[in-house]
Amino acid sequence: MTPTRKKKVTVSDKFGKPPYKLNVGCGRNIKEGWINLDSAELSGVNLVHDLDNVRDNPIALPDESVERFLLSHVLEHVRDSLGLMQDLWRLARPDAVAVIRTPHGGSDDAWEDQTHLRAYFPRSFGFFSQPFYWRADYGYKGDWNPEKITLLVDAGRCKGLTPQQAFAKTQAERNIVREMVCEMRAVKPAREPKQELMPKLNIEIVNVQ
Repeated sequence: MTPTRKKKVTVSDKFGKPPYKLNVGCGRNIKEGWINLDSAELSGVNLVHDLDNVRDNPIALPDESVERFLLSHVLEHVRDSLGLMQDLWRLARPDAVAVIRTPHGGSDDAWEDQTHLRAYFPRSFGFFSQPFYWRADYGYKGDWNPEKITLLVDAGRCKGLTPQQAFAKTQAERNIVREMVCEMRAVKPAREPKQELMPKLNIEIVNVQ
């Protein structure tokens, strides 16, 4: 009797046809209708992958198959953030949107957690674009354009301030920003590393209690 061969399970078999929405480093924040990706096999995680080793072991999804990404308090835990964002750019459809939520580097939250490996500031996200590398080539090949950065600031400490004044306060004092949210768009084909193409900061200030 000829043994039956098991059918190889494909990405489409598991997740349906693209485009996909990818919840990167989801932890216990499982989202319905999304591919929930994490390094640990937690309940609800349907794609397990080491986010610190994507240069040598890319995420097991097809090129240009993802239209939306969420990275909620993930990036500060990743050793090779450029490698991760480069692989996500590979997965991204043209004009795909990535929403990144992180602590602000000027807050205790960015440094208290012993699993945080680096801090981020509003200008940090520009280094996920190609134009920022006009001075030198560090081998990063992705290109994400940071379209808007929202700073959720302490309403009590920013009461009566204009957005410009509140932003200046976030640069001069600690623990003003409760959370930072960056919305980025995948640029394909990638732009040239030219200074004149560097994206300008678009900062929105939102007061929170």
